[in-house]
Amino acid sequence: MSRQNVDLGFVPQSFPEGTHMCLIYKDEEEREKIISQYVHTGLSSHEKVSYFAVKATREELLAKLTKIGVVLNEGNLDVLGAENTYCPDGKFVPEEMIGTLKQFYDSSIQKGYKSCRVSGEMHWALNKIEGSERLMEYESLVNDALRTHPVTAICQYDARKFSGETIIDCLKVHPFMIINGQVIENPYYLTPEESLLPK
Repeated sequence: MSRQNVDLGFVPQSFPEGTHMCLIYKDEEEREKIISQYVHTGLSSHEKVSYFAVKATREELLAKLTKIGVVLNEGNLDVLGAENTYCPDGKFVPEEMIGTLKQFYDSSIQKGYKSCRVSGEMHWALNKIEGSERLMEYESLVNDALRTHPVTAICQYDARKFSGETIIDCLKVHPFMIINGQVIENPYYLTPEESLLPK
């Protein structure tokens, strides 16, 4: 599958659609700046954008985007509750969420969007929901799914909330990471085949 490059908004260089990144942060202001630019650029580039929020409502996110001058196109942006998206039946099943991602890509292309991007606030997984212990397995499976359904994705991990062990595991399953507002290739990354091998 040939992939076009997309502008992420917060860095000068472009990346192939389907790039899977983790944003590990401690600074809320920096996180908001990166994500706002990422969402803004997707919308202005006629991409379908879906945002999975733990706390922020659609109205709050729109207010933040409007503040930095984002022009919204009707229907371009979905703001969904993270827990309801990842755990629609009250438990987390990685294979089902992979299906949701693939459906999102197919639907976006069918509706005429040139590409699509998502970002999720991942600390829903700290709520002791059944299946949440499979989060890193899911993140690894995402890399496999993006080979055929190239959704550009930023997964947001609050380093103040997640354990150091989880953060290290997170690095192993994301090909790219965002450090100080820059996207760099992750030297700790393991392919789905490597990371899913029996321990």
